Amino acid sequence: MASALVELNTITYSASLSACEKGGQWATALGLLAQMGSASVEFNTITCSTAISVCEKGGQWAKALGLLVQMGSARVELDTITYNAAVSACEKC
Repeated sequence: MASALVELNTITYSASLSACEKGGQWATALGLLAQMGSASVEFNTITCSTAISVCEKGGQWAKALGLLVQMGSARVELDTITYNAAVSACEKC
């Protein structure tokens, strides 16, 4: 059987982060974000908002807020979904 290579890009990382969100794997999600940076894969609003949601679902409000700050520093666009995820994380603290 021929092996297939999957291109690691913003879309594949976003899908992986979404799977982490559904599985409650906040630590894995943060690891994926670190890998994205190491691989020079561009962060976008969707990847960061999903990562914030993963932290929210895992009760990691401080990490969620840390990601929000990092997004601003990296000049990633913050949208309503991003802010809602961050606020939701803070509601649970």
